[in-house]
Amino acid sequence: MTAASESKDIVLAFSGGLDTSFCVPWLKERGWTVHTVFADTGGVDAAERATIEARAAELGVASHVTVDGGPAIWEGFVKPFVWAGEAYQGQYPLLVSDRYLIVDAALARARDLGTNAIAHGCTGMGNDQVRFDLAVKASGDFRIVAPIREIQKEHTQTRAYEQAYLEERGFGVQSRQKAYTINENLLGITMSGGEIDRWEAPGEGARGWCAPRSAWPDEPLQVALRFVNGEAVGLDGEDVEGARLLARLNTMFAPYGVGRGIYTGDTTIGLKGRIVYEAPGLTALLAAHRALEEAVLTKQQNRFKPDIGRKWVELVYEGFYHDPLKADLEAFLASSQRMVNGEVMLETRGGRVDAVAVRSPHILNASGATYAQSADWGVEEAEGFIKLFGMSSTLWAEVNAP
Repeated sequence: MTAASESKDIVLAFSGGLDTSFCVPWLKERGWTVHTVFADTGGVDAAERATIEARAAELGVASHVTVDGGPAIWEGFVKPFVWAGEAYQGQYPLLVSDRYLIVDAALARARDLGTNAIAHGCTGMGNDQVRFDLAVKASGDFRIVAPIREIQKEHTQTRAYEQAYLEERGFGVQSRQKAYTINENLLGITMSGGEIDRWEAPGEGARGWCAPRSAWPDEPLQVALRFVNGEAVGLDGEDVEGARLLARLNTMFAPYGVGRGIYTGDTTIGLKGRIVYEAPGLTALLAAHRALEEAVLTKQQNRFKPDIGRKWVELVYEGFYHDPLKADLEAFLASSQRMVNGEVMLETRGGRVDAVAVRSPHILNASGATYAQSADWGVEEAEGFIKLFGMSSTLWAEVNAP
């Protein structure tokens, strides 16, 4: 037995909410020395970070660390996701993929402490437990403790039980009832619950960053993005590092209502999931990248690459973030980006965003021809091409004519 497996230290991925707050005393009462990690992936401000740190101290953890997850979420998710260029089931932009970076931060802390015990506050009902557990299992010999799943074996009203459990031990519980379950990070916002779960039209309360139509600015917004090897590195002529660039795009495009949608899809555990999501920055980034990529890749690359992108998205959505196939697919995606260099001008007047101009030294222009305008080949060449190109279907019609 290794020293790590004998250790009573355990690292808890901590957000300060009801579930992870409950986990601290529950684990301590079972003999664990609890160390909490909060991975800040862009969903909180400085005041809330301080509140989370104070909550950990109030609950009596042995140590607490806050990790800046912005650079990791850009490198580990945003870059390959934009390269993939596909959303889950054609719509959802994987806004909960920060979970994997949260796991990475917890695992790094466990290694520092010399323990192999990891805890999380996921329930036994959703997708996040799959993402957390599979990411941990693929990263080494770690023991996973999931207190909320444990109490669900005996209690059906788990949140009420958690609240009473904390109150009995003298820990305050925020009493406000939220109409929606809201997840927010650098990638965007997802909202579920209430009328959304009832397959009804979302109410006005189901709104995060994106402004309603009545509040859109009168003047259009234009933004220039510069790409090197498929990665956005500049915004309006200024070099900007990835996480900060995405945060600025969120701020710029949200007032125009860009990136908001209602999504219904197949969850990993087999249920139908319905959410309202808002991803203004990612939506703008994807639009710019696609416009540049379509201009510089060959026809065969543009036809084949979406198949790779969709598989990459499926792996990430379903918890296979560390599967070898994901790394294999990313090798192809990275190779496809060698000539995706240039600048794209985006424009929005509200609701949608368009790539209105593209500049790149790698655009596949023919020097002597422009589509539907001029050509440097003759009529005979065109007719010969059409004859050969369509020979199979022409022969079928001839052979099988009535």
